[in-house]
Amino acid sequence: MKNKLIKVHPDDNVAIALIDLWQGDKIEFEGEEVIILSDVKAKHKITMVDLAKGDKIYMYGVLVGKATEEIKRGDVLTVNNIKHEASQTFQKSEVTKWQAPDVSKWKDRTFNGYHRPDGQVGTANTWLFFPLVFCENRNIELLKDVFEKELSFHKSPKQRQLLRNLISGKDENTSVEFEEEESEVFDNIEVKFITHQGGCGGIRQDSVMLSKLLAGYVNNPNVAGATVLSLGCQNLQIDIFKNSLKEINPDIKKPVLIYEQQQMGTVDEMMNTIIRESFEEIKKANNIQRKPAPLSSLKLGLECGGSDGFSGISANPTLGYVSDVLAALGGSPILSEFPELCGVEQELVNRCVDDETAQKFMDLMKSYEKAAEASGSGFDMNPSPGNIKDGLITDAMKSAGAAKKGGTSPIQAVLDYGEYVSKPGLNLLCTPGNDVESTTGMVGSGANVVVFTTGLGTPTGNPIAPIIKLSSNSILAQRMPDIIDVDAGAVIKGEKTIPEMGEELLEYIIKVASGDISSKADQLNQNDFIPWKRGVSL
Repeated sequence: MKNKLIKVHPDDNVAIALIDLWQGDKIEFEGEEVIILSDVKAKHKITMVDLAKGDKIYMYGVLVGKATEEIKRGDVLTVNNIKHEASQTFQKSEVTKWQAPDVSKWKDRTFNGYHRPDGQVGTANTWLFFPLVFCENRNIELLKDVFEKELSFHKSPKQRQLLRNLISGKDENTSVEFEEEESEVFDNIEVKFITHQGGCGGIRQDSVMLSKLLAGYVNNPNVAGATVLSLGCQNLQIDIFKNSLKEINPDIKKPVLIYEQQQMGTVDEMMNTIIRESFEEIKKANNIQRKPAPLSSLKLGLECGGSDGFSGISANPTLGYVSDVLAALGGSPILSEFPELCGVEQELVNRCVDDETAQKFMDLMKSYEKAAEASGSGFDMNPSPGNIKDGLITDAMKSAGAAKKGGTSPIQAVLDYGEYVSKPGLNLLCTPGNDVESTTGMVGSGANVVVFTTGLGTPTGNPIAPIIKLSSNSILAQRMPDIIDVDAGAVIKGEKTIPEMGEELLEYIIKVASGDISSKADQLNQNDFIPWKRGVSL
């Protein structure tokens, strides 16, 4: 590797170590010699100027921290010598002009998707089972056991063989003969099951929020239809769910089967009815075939998790490039995780297409931060121990890199959690920074595919939308090949530019969206679903 340091923005007063550096190393950087004053691990930052206590620290061209003590040029930044500091945003200060990327090579490209009656196009064809209230979780699990075994979905003979060997006391690698398993009954549809802990026992607002989320899952183009279980007496009544679905899509034509246990007699009677009627609809849904669709039909969730000090200079800008290409084509990229936009609000406000959109973003950010502070926390407590260990030591520093996933295109809409994407172009969606809660929310808002950048590795998936993992560094990709789909480490090594890496990623997205390949998360049958609960339990 030729370069040992990188400065992201000309206005930055810190640089990122691309490799491990040692005290006393002398490095030529930007025409000057830099003497390293302390050992610095790759991904961590050193100051390029002498800093006095209280001096501001800039990275990605924005304020990301403040020195808590004197720091000499060439010394490493740590949680002990800097703290979170972010710029304040009050109103739109300028109109950002966007230079859209050249999309001539992409404008006629298509993916093979599932066309729905409302014009949306799915990247998957899923029949979804879910409850309106946690009381029905057991029945959902019973249905899952029956359908997955009889339809031969998601077999894992390697793990079964290991367990059988352990039980019998045999060597772990001993081969065991299994009874021949039937092939899958359906070849063009997946049957998925989700459970949750909501629907009752909390504030009514949480049930309404959950209702909107579940309605969004039914309306998501990856879903062919759904079986919904209700107990009957819970906060999230069937009528509330139906109204939420009607708000999103007044003329929805998908089959939605709803069952209320307190009106159906015994569990056996209810389950027999559900299985019989659901199976008939699943058979019909299996007949839906993939057909070509323009890339503008993609609603792309932009997610990051297990981030490291390289995420903001390799994986996230790569995804940002794809976001810009998709926005220019008329697609709908979705940027979420509002706590991880702290410190870059001004840039995002200036990118909003009008004052109303900008104001909604600021109102949601302020309301969220106020709620966090009321609970005894705050956005400044966001970086996880893993983030800090790998170079992200303030929330503003983490946010500045995380925001790169959204590229540079204009922000066409700002949505609160549970609102559904209806406008082409970049959408901001208010979600937590929690990986699964955020991904759950984006899919509920219509994302039919998600790219998840990571520097440390995470196995997160989703029941109905393929999750593509993009690593920030090649070491991770080599260590966890069963989780990582695409490796952006070539950017760090200077082997590829951001546009080159972005085009490679977009080609991979098209293959996944067309069903030509399965994402690693789908191969692992990783189906995570955690709704965001804003209120308290009562």
